Amino acid sequence: MISKSLYFSAVMALACSLGFSQDKKQQDIKSIKSMCGCYEVKFNFTETFQYPKDSLTYKPSETKHESALEWVELLEDTPNKIVMQHLLIVSDDMIIKHWRQDWLYENTDLYSFDKGTSWKYKKLDKKAVKGQWTQKVFQVDDSPRYEGSSTWVHVDGENYWSNVADAPLPRREQTKRNDYNVLKRRNIHEITATGWNHEQDNAKLIRDESGKDVLLAEEKGMDIYTKVPDIKCIAGQKWWKENSALWKNVRDKWQTLFDRHQDLNLEAKVDRKALYSLLFDLKPNATKAETDAIINKFVK
Repeated sequence: MISKSLYFSAVMALACSLGFSQDKKQQDIKSIKSMCGCYEVKFNFTETFQYPKDSLTYKPSETKHESALEWVELLEDTPNKIVMQHLLIVSDDMIIKHWRQDWLYENTDLYSFDKGTSWKYKKLDKKAVKGQWTQKVFQVDDSPRYEGSSTWVHVDGENYWSNVADAPLPRREQTKRNDYNVLKRRNIHEITATGWNHEQDNAKLIRDESGKDVLLAEEKGMDIYTKVPDIKCIAGQKWWKENSALWKNVRDKWQTLFDRHQDLNLEAKVDRKALYSLLFDLKPNATKAETDAIINKFVK
């Protein structure tokens, strides 16, 4: 029979453990939500190493340095799910819906990019994702891009989340490169004193039908988000208020597809048009029936 002192010690240890877990989770949430707001962003990419069979004809991607003003809108804020929409502000009259990131706590449902326009559904083990956050990244039309589950790290003054996930070609390369078909991304989201950094160490892969990968090249990416007053992004905030209902309908439709827990295969184009093009052409008051019908055309 267990003694009262041992029982009390065990209870106290469990309580301390649960308390630490909750404190850690609150740190995680604070870090994730700190990526919201108005930012001046510098996008930097350069190809670092090449491994082509024919080095004489290989053309590496040009080094890229671009800047932008970006508003990150907090769409959902619950204990286990945080949703953030990125908006590029070209001018007061030109706002571009950019990527979206969802953060889910101890999530077990994952869509892993395969190749082309196909994603494989994976069921993760509950024990494997304990204390972890899944980052789900979506394209401008809210279709999937890449997803991964990892632990936020808060130690020695550092504050970051790191993960490796397969992804389609980035938009900056889709119209320029056809010599590889998978980008294996090592993403690091680090919170800084002035905002946050999105650091990437990427591998450009050629994946064949059997799933075998050949490494073609590697690249380094560093996107630096510097926080500025929210008033600078007022145009993005206004645009989102006018268009949020439309894009909620789009997100809701995709969620019904994800909830099937099946592999997802999409058409690249329908009637020679990409999905984002058809959705971007819609008026803010378009109905859910309209957005559902468009997305259905792209689901195989």
